[in-house]
Amino acid sequence: MKINQLINHGLVAAAMVAAVVPSYAANDVVRVGMDVDAQSLDPRTQRNTTDVRVLDLLYDGLVSLDQSLTPQPNLALSWEQPDATTLIFDIRTDAKFHDGTPVTVDDVIYTYETVVDPALASNHASNLNAIESVTAGDDNTVVFKLKVPFAPLLSYMDLGIVPKHLAEAGNDLSTQPVGSGPFTFGQWDRGSQIVLNANADYYGGVSATAQVVFVPLADNSARAQALEAGSLDIIMAPLNADDTIRLRADDRFQSVSKPGIKITYVNFNTRSPLLSDPALRRALSMLIDNQTIGNDIFGGVETPATSILMPVFEWAYDASITQPAFDIAAASAALDELGWVVGADGIREKDGVKLAFTLATHSEDSARIQSVEYIQNLMMAAGVQANVSISDFPAFIGEVIGGSYDAALLGWDNLVDPDVLMYVTLHTGESRNWGAYSNPETDAQLELARTAQTQQERGEAYKAAARLLVEDMPYYVLTNAGFDAFAAADVTGFDPDVLGNLRSLTKD
Repeated sequence: MKINQLINHGLVAAAMVAAVVPSYAANDVVRVGMDVDAQSLDPRTQRNTTDVRVLDLLYDGLVSLDQSLTPQPNLALSWEQPDATTLIFDIRTDAKFHDGTPVTVDDVIYTYETVVDPALASNHASNLNAIESVTAGDDNTVVFKLKVPFAPLLSYMDLGIVPKHLAEAGNDLSTQPVGSGPFTFGQWDRGSQIVLNANADYYGGVSATAQVVFVPLADNSARAQALEAGSLDIIMAPLNADDTIRLRADDRFQSVSKPGIKITYVNFNTRSPLLSDPALRRALSMLIDNQTIGNDIFGGVETPATSILMPVFEWAYDASITQPAFDIAAASAALDELGWVVGADGIREKDGVKLAFTLATHSEDSARIQSVEYIQNLMMAAGVQANVSISDFPAFIGEVIGGSYDAALLGWDNLVDPDVLMYVTLHTGESRNWGAYSNPETDAQLELARTAQTQQERGEAYKAAARLLVEDMPYYVLTNAGFDAFAAADVTGFDPDVLGNLRSLTKD
């Protein structure tokens, strides 16, 4: 592998941190290009995809998710479920945090108690709010009692376990992480690099890769060019369609292409007086041509979606449930019927109010920029003024989270279960329900899907919720994204999972 190379694109110029490279290592240094910098390296408060991928190497959870997203033993050697609201985990005794202290039952209890504490404001709280209590069975067992049966719980228990003694002492784990995973924290130069070193005392054996360096490089094409120039060793989605297609055909690189667990979508803010009307949202949705967006703008790398149901979860998918199709004539007729008539300036209006709103996205993804501009043109053809707003990702997502937007084109990744997408973002009052959508009937179906005792019952509840969402249209789902990743030919153990996690680098 390459050592001490620089990325010379004017966006990143960071020298490799010196490291002792063990002679056993199959890889000495692996440089991974990411689209954004990390935000928090505390697994309880992780915010973005970079956080997730870095934390997966630094921390172990009770379980890990395999390539099919099935929970497997990790810090928990095994578990049992004696009844529908009880889970008992047997914790391994040979795991140590990177400061040398053993991982204990108390650390597990502390991690989960703080995650569900509103004071922490953790994004994980919504996934874990069915937990009533976490207690010690004995020195090596942890007992989770649930308020109600909670079907997706195990899929969320890959959450990294934090050291109680350090967190309670005031150590800032978000900037100085101390986990128990196969890599230890080296340093974080914000905007430049995050350096991780192989953990020589890892219970699972010493990693075959001595050092992993995550390099934020916002421009998708620049990351592809950096791989081709040898300045990066691995890059992963999001990538531009033309770069993805070119790299797939380039035999200089290893490639992985898998069905993704990500959507790209337009999120309508139902707080907006204009967009609070479901009938108007349905009419506007008919002015979104996701076939062209998926097939042409995304180059077929992302597949046009039919609804919020994701085909990757076959048990919860129904192709007959479809959101409004692109149809300018039908949209125009629907707008006429709603009383939005075309004015002298070509813009529709009703009761003196223009049919005008802002559609926002972020500057780091050219395909998303092209998509909002294309949607803007389609809207204008029907007399709708869709103003486009482009800002960098931190500013963009800050406005979305704060609710100060009309409509936003963004993606949702790491969807390990339909619950992540549907309950966490569309149930009334949930922290990531940024558009403030609320429908008691939808809530009831999403709650049923969480508590159902069989996968079939869960699937039927999600389908019922999807039918309601087609009527309400808080989201218009543009595409189901695949997952592509590329690596230099000499990287050993390159087999990322669909989350983009790189534990395979630890193997020879």
